[in-house]
Amino acid sequence: MKILHTADWHLGKIVHGLHMTEDQGKVLQHLIEIIEAEKPDVIIIAGDLYDRAVPPREAVDLLNSFFTTVSVEMEIPIVAISGNHDSPDRLGFGASLFRSKQLYLATSMEDVFQPIHFNDGQHDVYFHLVPYIEPEQVKHYFQDDSIATHQEAMERIVREIEVQMTDQAQHILVGHAFVAGGMESESEERLTMIGGTPYIDASIFKSFDYIALGHLHQPQKIKSDFIRYSGSIMKYSFSEANHKKSVAILELNGTEKTVYTIPLNAPKDLRIVEGYFEELLAEKVAKATEDYLQIRLLDDGQIIDPVTKLRKLFPNILRLERKQHVVHQSLKEIQSIKEKQKMTHEQLFASFYKEIKGSELSAERAKYVQDVIQKVMVEEREK
Repeated sequence: MKILHTADWHLGKIVHGLHMTEDQGKVLQHLIEIIEAEKPDVIIIAGDLYDRAVPPREAVDLLNSFFTTVSVEMEIPIVAISGNHDSPDRLGFGASLFRSKQLYLATSMEDVFQPIHFNDGQHDVYFHLVPYIEPEQVKHYFQDDSIATHQEAMERIVREIEVQMTDQAQHILVGHAFVAGGMESESEERLTMIGGTPYIDASIFKSFDYIALGHLHQPQKIKSDFIRYSGSIMKYSFSEANHKKSVAILELNGTEKTVYTIPLNAPKDLRIVEGYFEELLAEKVAKATEDYLQIRLLDDGQIIDPVTKLRKLFPNILRLERKQHVVHQSLKEIQSIKEKQKMTHEQLFASFYKEIKGSELSAERAKYVQDVIQKVMVEEREK
């Protein structure tokens, strides 16, 4: 059985004020060409199909077009889960009808324990679909007050799945989570961390033959070739400028399994270009291009209207900055940024409160803030 693994499409994404829908459509067309060439038996989409809970119409049209082409016209099964950017209710609407075309969408706790079964003529393969779910939802589902973190939530889910598993079949888990050891970029929205960190240890997944992950945008494996993030289909921030976007292909042949990647090409690259203003105008640093650029100027002196002049050669400049300013700011703020990246929502609010009010947040108010944050996060997930 051949399986294509992709994730983090973020259809409807806006990057530095620029709508990426047209480019996303071209990347999905390239993905369809890969599907035609590779002829996979199943396609996995591991969450964040949309960039926000209420996607624009153009994004919905893109997804509908892809589903129609692959599920209806090409008759290739698709298994997909909702990510932290998706609205489970909206994405899951009509899911029971879609199953007749072998389009399987998992968006709720109930879907987790309904594995999708395929047989290639010789071997049984089960897909266990685990959409992004808050620990609070898992705690409520199992009526288990000991569940407070993403780690504890996933451990409980996996234990329940393992009860159903058989040694005579192969098992693939599809999840949208932050597995410890993965490399982040600026594009990923930090998962809720009420009660602890968002990290999940890879050892949880030892019972599965392949773990198809979404959430982190850089294609990467975690401790094994078979615990893998496919990465996003496009570069969505300049922190991803050096990423090589791709899809993963898993081939199962009895007890043997192999995995490899196929590059995905976007119509315009997203790059960082650094140089002196005059050298950039003379195209000594980079040739004229329509790629999306962050330009870092090395000049010390004042430059009059650099953006207008540079855009004659580089029309898609999304960010222009001075290198010295960036270095100064990074040296001054890097420690603060690192500390804040590790903070929970509660800690971030407490830090903000102290900065504004000049005093510590009381324990009573901290408990109130925690309850409100948890309520908001659950409501957002249910929209």
